[in-house]
Amino acid sequence: MDILRFLTAGNVDDGKSTLIGRMLYDSHALLEDQIQAIARASKSKGLPEDEIDLSLITDGLRDERQQGITIDVAYKYFHTDKRKFIIADTPGHVQYTRNMVTGASNCQLAIILVDARNGVTEQTRRHSYVSALLGIPHFVICVNKMDLVDYSQQRFEEIVADYRAMAQSMSVQEVTFIPISALKGDNVVHRSSRMPWYMGKPLLQHLEEVPVTDDLNYELTRFQVQYIIRPKDDRFHDYRGYAGRMMSGTLKVGDAVMVYPAGMMTTVTGIELGGQPLEETQAPMSATLLLADDIDISRGDYIFKPEQMPAIVNEVEADICWLDQKPLMQGGKYWLQHHSKKVQCRVESIIYKTDIHSLQAVENQPFLAMNDIGRVRLRLAEELCIDDYRTNRATGSAILIDSATFNTVAAVMMRVKS
Repeated sequence: MDILRFLTAGNVDDGKSTLIGRMLYDSHALLEDQIQAIARASKSKGLPEDEIDLSLITDGLRDERQQGITIDVAYKYFHTDKRKFIIADTPGHVQYTRNMVTGASNCQLAIILVDARNGVTEQTRRHSYVSALLGIPHFVICVNKMDLVDYSQQRFEEIVADYRAMAQSMSVQEVTFIPISALKGDNVVHRSSRMPWYMGKPLLQHLEEVPVTDDLNYELTRFQVQYIIRPKDDRFHDYRGYAGRMMSGTLKVGDAVMVYPAGMMTTVTGIELGGQPLEETQAPMSATLLLADDIDISRGDYIFKPEQMPAIVNEVEADICWLDQKPLMQGGKYWLQHHSKKVQCRVESIIYKTDIHSLQAVENQPFLAMNDIGRVRLRLAEELCIDDYRTNRATGSAILIDSATFNTVAAVMMRVKS
């Protein structure tokens, strides 16, 4: 049974948590004691005996329940007969956009909620743009609260037209529109009889049937070393294993490989997992490689097939989502963490900031503030092996770390000039 990882995003009060609660409740994914606990919490909020607040299923933090908002990314897991699901319920407030970026970073599908009364808003643009920037291939635009606009087909079609016009400037690959009422249960798990004009699938059926496209690139072989295994035992006197993770692609025993930055060619003589030999390993497995030659290899070094050279750069352009209250300034110095490899870098220039209202590039910006999205040029203190994020999310992504506070300050999607 395959797994679909998806996020829910939207403005505050658009009904994200209620939607997830409705999906879990109507698909019978909740245990009886969970339902009873939510019923007690609903009663304490003053709701009638026969009503429960479905948003309480995901708003797990006490602060969230008190305020009725989502602050942190809440993960939920459930399954149907056809598929397993991992849901990232991301915050709606603009100040928590950084948490939304975290939740979106490894999702295959984004559900963007739009309040039928308000239509496309700034947060709709922001969440859609971030999701597209992160390479999420499938979008579902759920026009929620249709019960508050009399289940109007005209209103639904107006929002569809507005969203399509907005999305033209984004790299959105596939968009599906579904009119729903999370509160009433229309078109979430079951088809609504109150919107006979809607001929598409209810949301859960769409999630069960949408093709799962894996983020991983199985063509480009990239292995990054995390640890050198040298047992201090005479039985393994000559043992030297390179433990790490297949970030993309595959490796077999006998494959010729290149080690970077040593620049040496060698051959894979063994692959081990948990002490057991393997003939082959593939992303995203962790494994230990044995090589034919003794080569100076350290944590963060790369192993790849010589005919699949990555870009080796000391300067790189990157799209970034700035996540820190302290703004990014031109000339600022940070650590660039590229999985196991960490190098110092300097912001050479801010190429542009994206205007989230018009989605146009705005040049000559002196800084990027929290939640700004833009493109920068980074100068690295040492060379780095990367791929373009658009072709390989695993090796095209990184984070920026403040060198003084060690806070993560930006999500980074690197670009390679062709």
